[in-house]
Amino acid sequence: MPAAPPLLSVVIITFNEAQNLPRCLRALAGLGAADVLVLDSGSTDDTREIAVAAGARVEVQPFLGYVAQKNRATALARHDHILQLDADEELTEALRAEIRATLAAWQHPAYALPRLTNYGGTWVRHGGWYPDWQTRLYDRRLGAWHGELLHERYANHDGAAPARLRADLRHYSYPTISDHWRQLDRFTTLRAGQLRQQGKQATWAHLLLKPWWKLLHGYVLRGGFRDGFAGLSIAVLSSVGVFLKYAKLRATPTPAARP
Repeated sequence: MPAAPPLLSVVIITFNEAQNLPRCLRALAGLGAADVLVLDSGSTDDTREIAVAAGARVEVQPFLGYVAQKNRATALARHDHILQLDADEELTEALRAEIRATLAAWQHPAYALPRLTNYGGTWVRHGGWYPDWQTRLYDRRLGAWHGELLHERYANHDGAAPARLRADLRHYSYPTISDHWRQLDRFTTLRAGQLRQQGKQATWAHLLLKPWWKLLHGYVLRGGFRDGFAGLSIAVLSSVGVFLKYAKLRATPTPAARP
């Protein structure tokens, strides 16, 4: 008699996700998860109430940074096999079926999902944005979240690459250009501070050449133009983001030693 599939915990970290969380939780219907955990970092909207109403467990943890927060959520799960989601993501019917099949015949420590991003109503398939591989289905005994301030990733302890699923994980990242701009401003400030702590400096080449290369690479070489206005917006704002990162670094340089 074949062994029963391992039980699955879904974990989601949140902060003021009342707009996105209902869609994320609705998409779990039919997955067969034995445990759904929402780890909230002090939302001031209805995030926690929405989670409870949907039948999820809710725990509160002041934000520790993305890496530590996701490791904390993983540790609080009731089962070892984990599906980690962000609140602005959504499982498709095809992905739910593929995850169920994967659990029934589990073979690898972790699995990566191809993430497809919606930008202002357009599904973005070019410009280097797709497939945006995300390791989200894993056995927590065999890996952990690692990374820096803005670039967290899950990795197996033995360094093995994750297996890959085929069905898309939908990502509703930026409903408007204004949303993209606000995140860009916040993230470039954080990234500039990170570079400053590492003793990095911004040269004129960084300011003048790297933004243009970012635009050319994403819009032309990676085919961002094929995504229409969304592709153009992404390419332009991404290049502006490169400029802002180095401009903020240059505007507040590492203090020079006293003579």
